[in-house]
Amino acid sequence: MFKLKSAFNPTGDQPQAIKQLCEGVRNGRKNQVLLGVTGSGKTFTMANVIQDLNLPALIISHNKTLAGQLYQEMRDFFPQNAVSYFVSYYDYYQPEAYIPQTDTYIEKEAQINELIDKLRLQSTANILTRNDAIVVASVSSIYNIGSPLEYGKYVLTLEIGEGGDLKAIGRKLVELHYDRSEFEFKRGTFRIRGERIDIYPAYEDEGYMIETINSRVTRISKFETISGKEIEKEIKKVIIYPAKHFMTDQATVKAAEAQIRADLKSEYSMLKKAGKTVEADRLLRRVNYDLEMINEVGYVNGIENYSRYFDGRKIGDPPFSLLHYFKQAYGDKFLVFIDESHMTVPQIRGMYNGDHSRKKKLVDFGFRLRACFDNRPMTFDEFYNVPKHIIYTSATPNEWEIEQSRKNGKWKENEYEGIAQQLIRPTGIIDPQISVRPAKSEVLDLIGEIEKRVTLSQKILVTTLTKKTAEDLSIYLKEKNIRAEYLHSDIETLERSNILDNLRGGRFDVLIGVNLLREGLDLPEVYLVAILDADKEGFLRSHTALVQTMGRAARNISGEVIMYADSQTRSMKSAIDEIDRRRQYQIEYNHKHHITPKSVVKPIRGKVVEQDEISSVSNNTTVDKIRGESLTPYDRKKLIAKLEKEMRHEAENLHFEMAIKIRDKVRELKNNL
Repeated sequence: MFKLKSAFNPTGDQPQAIKQLCEGVRNGRKNQVLLGVTGSGKTFTMANVIQDLNLPALIISHNKTLAGQLYQEMRDFFPQNAVSYFVSYYDYYQPEAYIPQTDTYIEKEAQINELIDKLRLQSTANILTRNDAIVVASVSSIYNIGSPLEYGKYVLTLEIGEGGDLKAIGRKLVELHYDRSEFEFKRGTFRIRGERIDIYPAYEDEGYMIETINSRVTRISKFETISGKEIEKEIKKVIIYPAKHFMTDQATVKAAEAQIRADLKSEYSMLKKAGKTVEADRLLRRVNYDLEMINEVGYVNGIENYSRYFDGRKIGDPPFSLLHYFKQAYGDKFLVFIDESHMTVPQIRGMYNGDHSRKKKLVDFGFRLRACFDNRPMTFDEFYNVPKHIIYTSATPNEWEIEQSRKNGKWKENEYEGIAQQLIRPTGIIDPQISVRPAKSEVLDLIGEIEKRVTLSQKILVTTLTKKTAEDLSIYLKEKNIRAEYLHSDIETLERSNILDNLRGGRFDVLIGVNLLREGLDLPEVYLVAILDADKEGFLRSHTALVQTMGRAARNISGEVIMYADSQTRSMKSAIDEIDRRRQYQIEYNHKHHITPKSVVKPIRGKVVEQDEISSVSNNTTVDKIRGESLTPYDRKKLIAKLEKEMRHEAENLHFEMAIKIRDKVRELKNNL
C-alpha cells in the first residue's frame, strides 16, 4: 500500500482536483490534464492521486534538475515505499557522429556516473520485485535499456537450506556482470571468505553475507559495507539482480553473430553496387573488428548499435525502455505523470528525429550497419501507446494535451472533463507584482536591487539568454562582493540539485541561469526574479516561458518580478495579463474565505545522493604533487576520469597551460596503469 506522509491535508481546490483525476482513472480515461498555477501544490496532488488509487507510477520530467527535486519530494512523501530516480548516467557524453563536409569522424566518448547508474539499476529492481514503485525519471526513460524479460531471467536466488556451492554462486554472479574482488569491496562485486560469500548488489547501499555448510545456505544477513555491522540478521531469501541492464547469453551471441554477418554481406554488396567502394570496405573492417571484440572480451565500444540482434527485435520494432519494465511488472495498472508537459511532450516528440538524422550519416558512409537505427529512443506514438493512463501537469499546458483530455468529454461548468484545475494556492499567496524597466542599464539597476535584498537575507534569481552571459554575470557580481553562482546544463546532474540546496541554505544569494530556472523549481526563499532581455522574442522569452519564469517568485508574499526590456512584446503583454488575471482570482478567493497570505516554508531536503564534495584539481591541489604509485588500479582510474574532466573544463575556459599540465599527468598515470 502507498502511504503518504505529510503534515498537511489537501486544501483550496486540491481536493476537487484529486477527486476528478482519480475518477478519471477509474473510469478508464487515458488522458487528463492537471492545470495548476505555480505554488498550488501539483506535486502534493500527484502524491495523493498515487495514494488514493494505490497504483505504481512513473513521473517524467524534461530536465534532470527538476527530476532530482521531484525525487526528493516524492521520497519524503513516501518514506515507506520504493521511490527511485532514473536519469541519464553520463557525466559527459559525445555521441558517435560523422561530418561529411569536412570528412570528420567523431568517436563516441562517455563518462558514466556510478552513483546514477546505481539509482537506475535500483529503479528496475524495484519495479520487478515490488508493488509500490514510484520512479521519477527524465526523458532518458524512453531510451533502450534491454528487454525486461531477459533482465528478469538473469537472477540469482539464494534461500536458507537451498544449494550453496560457492563456486557455482561465483560463476552465476560473473554471468550477472559482477566482478570478484578480494581487495576492494564496491558495488557490483563479490568476495569469498572461507565458507561464506559477500555480495554487494549494484543497486543497493548494503551488502549481503551468505554463510554455507556442506554446500547448503545456512544463514543470510545484510550488513554495512564499510563497518561490517549487521543490519538484518536473519533473512530467509534474497534475490540478486544483474549489475547491468543489457543481458545476453552465449547462445544468443552466436545466433546474433550469424545474423550480423548476413546483414553485413548484404549491405556491403549494396554499397559496392552504388559505387561506394571506400564506404563498403570501411563497413567490412568495422563490423569484423566489432565481432572479434565481442567474441573475445564480450564487449566493444558501440555494442548498443547491435542491440536489435541481441534483443530478438525485428527491424523497426520499438526499443525496450523503462516503460516496458512497468508494463511487464504491472500490466496496465500503473500511472504515468508527465510533469511540465508543455516542455516534456515536445521533448519526447523530438528525440527520435535527432537520433535518426545523426545515424543516417553513419550508415550512408559505412561506419555502421542499418541495425544501428534500432538502437534509439521511442517515437512519440510508441511511447503514447504503452501506458493506459497519462496525467499531464503544467501551469501552461499546450493545446495538444488539452485537446487529448477533452476527447469524449462533456462540457460542464465552463470546463471540459479531463481537465482538473488548481488555481488556488493553499497559502493564499498572490502572484508577484511585475515591473518593466529599460534594458539599457539593466545590470547596474539589477545590482542595486540585489544589494537591497541581500541586506534582508532575501534570495534572487536572474535569467539570461545564454550560458556565457550567465557565467560572465556571475563573475562580475562576485567582483562586486555579491555571492553569486550560475546554473546551466554543463554542470553535473547531481551537482545541480546541490547548488539549489546551497542557495536555500544561505551559502550564496544570487542564482543565475538560462532555462533551468523555469519550470517546477521550488525555491521559497526567492523574493525577486529578474528577467534580462525580456523583449527578445523567442523560445526563452515566449508567453509560456515568461509565465513559468515569473512563477518562481510566487512562493512568498513579497515576491516581485522585474523585466528588463526596451519595448513590450506580444509575449510580454499576454504573460503580464495572465499573471494579473491569476492575481485577481486569488485575491477574490482570499477575501471570500478570510485567508491571510503566508509565505511557503519548506525544509531543505536530503541530497539526491549523499557524496563527498569533490574539489577542483586545478584550484585546490598542485598537479605536480599527485602520485599514482600508492593508488590501487581502481582508484587510479577514478583519478584519471576526474583529471580528464578537469582538463576539458580548463580548456573550455581558455586556461590552456593548466589543461596541458593536467593532460601530461593523465598520460603519466595511464602509463603506470
